[in-house]
Amino acid sequence: MDDALKAIGDRALASLPGAVLAVHESFGELTLEAEALRIVEVLSFLRDDPACQFICFTDLSGVDYPERDKRFDVVYLLLSPRLNLRVRIKIATDEATPVPSTIQVFPAADWYEREAYDMYGILFEGHPDLRRILTDYGFDGHPLRKDFPMTGFVELRYDDQEKRVRYEPVKLTQEFRQFDFLSPWEGAPLPGDEKAKGQ
Repeated sequence: MDDALKAIGDRALASLPGAVLAVHESFGELTLEAEALRIVEVLSFLRDDPACQFICFTDLSGVDYPERDKRFDVVYLLLSPRLNLRVRIKIATDEATPVPSTIQVFPAADWYEREAYDMYGILFEGHPDLRRILTDYGFDGHPLRKDFPMTGFVELRYDDQEKRVRYEPVKLTQEFRQFDFLSPWEGAPLPGDEKAKGQ
């Protein structure tokens, strides 16, 4: 691990006992595993501490591990432009336990938290507007959960004439599909090519 990253990890571990649970390197970047209920404290420290200065919130995403009791990881990515370093913070939660919202520390987390709620069903306590952002309001389920069904009986589409979203039975039209089993390296058959015609 880079010396600067190791120093930041050691500082966070010493300054936030019980909030930062583990420090390790993943893909050449610093990863902090944090206590979910203290995520606001961890992010505030990383933003405000003069040795860290992680002032740019770049991403928040969810990861689903259905076999675990705490099936979701919430992963925060921060950037320090002054130090030219990145840090990844991971917390674990389940389907029913809300995670504290971090928009008071990083307002940019607003839409990311809504997306994690919509796609995974991860709850964020204290979020001012936690509602669906990508799926329809009446949508049942969360599409990025690994136990979400791949097909269903209804699909939705926007009807331009009616100016509304319509629910219709799924139609899987097969007769108009063309299956090309040739290797793309063989190219299209030339006119008059007897081999291509199967003779």
